[in-house]
Amino acid sequence: MSDSLTLSDLDFLQLDIGQDLLAQLAQADLSDSNQLRLLTQLRQQVDGPQAAAALSMARLRQKAISKFGEDAARMFFTPSALEQASDPLVCRYRTSQIQGKRVLDICCGMGTDTMAFADAGCMAHGLDIDPVRIAIAKHNAEALHSTATFEVADVTAGIPIGFDTIFFDPARRDEHGRRLFDVEQYVPPLSLVQSWDASRIMVKLSPGVDIEQVRGYGGKLTFVSVGGDLKEAILQPDQVQQNDEAVLLTESDTVTWLNDASIPQPDVPLSEPANWLVEPDPAILRAGLVRHLADDLGGFMLDETIGYLTTTEHPQSLWVRSWAILDWMPFHLKKLRNYLREHNVGKVTVKKRGSPITPEQLMASLKLKKGDEERTLVLTRLRGEPIVMICESQPA
Repeated sequence: MSDSLTLSDLDFLQLDIGQDLLAQLAQADLSDSNQLRLLTQLRQQVDGPQAAAALSMARLRQKAISKFGEDAARMFFTPSALEQASDPLVCRYRTSQIQGKRVLDICCGMGTDTMAFADAGCMAHGLDIDPVRIAIAKHNAEALHSTATFEVADVTAGIPIGFDTIFFDPARRDEHGRRLFDVEQYVPPLSLVQSWDASRIMVKLSPGVDIEQVRGYGGKLTFVSVGGDLKEAILQPDQVQQNDEAVLLTESDTVTWLNDASIPQPDVPLSEPANWLVEPDPAILRAGLVRHLADDLGGFMLDETIGYLTTTEHPQSLWVRSWAILDWMPFHLKKLRNYLREHNVGKVTVKKRGSPITPEQLMASLKLKKGDEERTLVLTRLRGEPIVMICESQPA
C-alpha cells in the first residue's frame, strides 16, 4: 500500500464487510506471488480500490507483527508510519524518562508513542497535520483501549500550552522516501523546538544524525540500541547536562553509559590483532565511548580511527560482540585466496570497517572452491595499513 490511503478507505475497512475481509486475509497466503489471485477473489466481493486497500492493510499487519505482536491484527497502518513507528522497547524506555503527567506528542503519526505515554498513566495528546494518520491513530487507540487523544493540527502555526513534556517525532524522509540527514530539512524542521516551552522536550532523531549539527541545541544526546541494532537518537535540548550517552535495551534491563565530557578520553594503546576481535555496540560508537570501552575491557585499538577493538581474553560485556581470531595477515587477495583453500574454507561471511572493498567485491574475487569450513573475514586497518582477520564463523 502506498501512503495514498484515503479517509474513504479507512471508513470502508472499519465497516463489517471490511473487517470480514481483513479477517479472511489474516489466514491467507499474502506472499507476492499470491497477490493477483487474492485480488481477483476479493474483487468478486467488493470493488477494485476496496480490494486493494484490504489486501495492502492485511500485508502491513503481517509485517507489523515483529513490532506489535498480537496487537498488529487490530491496528491500521501506512507503510511510512509503520516504518517510522518506534520499537516497543524504545517506547517503554522513553516513558521511563518523562516528567509530569501531561504529554504532547507532536507529529504523532499513527499514535503508538502517544498510546505508550497514555499506558504509562499520562494524559497524552497527539498532533499531526495528516488527517489520515490522525484517523488511523484514533482507530488504533480505540482498538487497543487507550486513553490517548488525537487531533489534526499544523504545529508550525503553534501548539497547545500546559504540557509538562513534549515529544517531537519529525518526518526524516522526503516525499520520495529518501532519508533526510539535515535536521533543518526534517518535516517540520528541528529549529521549531526553540519556540516551545515545557519542563522536558524529547526529540526523536535519525541515529545517523550529524552530531555537530545538533550541538547548538545543547542538552543531552542519547543513542538507543536494541539487540545490537541502533534504533534512534534522542535529543533533550532542555537538559543542562551537555553529554552524549549510549543506552542498551533488553526485554529485562536498561543499561546506560554516559560519556562525561569532563573526563578525558583514555589513552588506549594500538596493537596487532590478539585473540579476540571486539565489535562495540553501535550506540557506543555514536556516543564516542569506544576508548572508554577499550579501557574498561583492557583491550587495544587496531587503528586510531577504527571502531574495532582486540583483546587477549574473551570479553564479557553486553556492549560488544566478539569473534575468536584464528589468523590475520596484511590484505593481499591472492594470499588470502590460497589461505582459504589450504584451510578447506568453502563459505565466508565478510565484515568491514575502514576498507574500500565491499563484501560483495571480495566474495566474488575469492572464487571459493567447495570446502567444509566456514569463516568470518574482517577487512579493516592496522595502523593505517589494510589487513584481513580470519575469525570463527559466529560471534562467541
